[in-house]
Amino acid sequence: MVNDKKTIQAGALRDYCCKLFEAVGIPKAEAYINADNLVDADLKGVESHGVSRMAIYLKRLRMGIVRAESKLDIISERPGTALYDACNSMGAAASHKAMTNVIAKARNTGIAFATVRNSNHYSTAAYYAQMALEHNMIGFTASNGPARMAPWGGTDPAFGTSPFAYAIPAGKQLPIIADMASCVVARGKIILAAKKGEEIPIGWARNKAGEDTTNAQDALAGTVLPFGGPKGSAIATIIESLTGILAGAAFTTDIKDLYADFENPTQTSHYFGAIDIEAFQPFAEYAEHMDSFIRSIKANTPAKGVQEIFLPGEIELKMKKRRNAEGIPLPRVTLDELISEGKTCNVPYTLE
Repeated sequence: MVNDKKTIQAGALRDYCCKLFEAVGIPKAEAYINADNLVDADLKGVESHGVSRMAIYLKRLRMGIVRAESKLDIISERPGTALYDACNSMGAAASHKAMTNVIAKARNTGIAFATVRNSNHYSTAAYYAQMALEHNMIGFTASNGPARMAPWGGTDPAFGTSPFAYAIPAGKQLPIIADMASCVVARGKIILAAKKGEEIPIGWARNKAGEDTTNAQDALAGTVLPFGGPKGSAIATIIESLTGILAGAAFTTDIKDLYADFENPTQTSHYFGAIDIEAFQPFAEYAEHMDSFIRSIKANTPAKGVQEIFLPGEIELKMKKRRNAEGIPLPRVTLDELISEGKTCNVPYTLE
């Protein structure tokens, strides 16, 4: 069997992606944030949201559909809240600024929450939630997106895949980090399967006719399914309410498609929150309790066929540690895209 993957060191991959972003006009510091978010996803094994997204981001930047230098305007603000306008900036750079502000507010108010409108796809949600960890805070975030998921019982796209994430610090144990879509599987995994020419499992999506399908291309033309049936649909409802609707911005079918609409901004909205643990109890006491909780979950009797019980994010954090040391195995299709982007941007390819 031909090996269709090549192992690339994370630092080299991040540097190369930074140069590509800089070549299309993104300031160096913001280029790093955009690239670091994508590489962080690949380090954790979430390749659907990693550097495989570079090509579409760069295309929209070159076409002038996305603002290269980020701008975050304050629309309204109180000590513990804010509404920001990202002015069609890159989602990652604008979101990093917004979460930084939310963390600063939470230090003063105990809890802080902000919404961002007129943004773009912000890559992996966990990237922003986990920013709170180094401040001994709990972080959370979510984003809306173009309608790709039918409500429970329906067949027409009405919700985005609505990613949401939270990050909870611990003491000596690994932090708990969850990042998931409100659909059965993130649409990025279907996009990646289509690029590779692979089939998808039954139960991930339906085609345009509302029929279950294993064809990734047909799935992209149809709808993804909410996880847990009505439960996933309920989660998507609250995310839409706390992002586009609360921000007074576009929602559901008014949000433009990152991959299909090359004339209009996507008008994506996000929310960000932070809880300062010191507002409730000394962090040292909290950390002791959290560690005890984590150990109790890990000590639970495994079900038949289960070797170890994992908490949210544990597998990804362990993979990140391993891949930081050993490198990231990237699919050939992704490497070919990066080579092509290097030629287009006149950036020497340095990953061989």
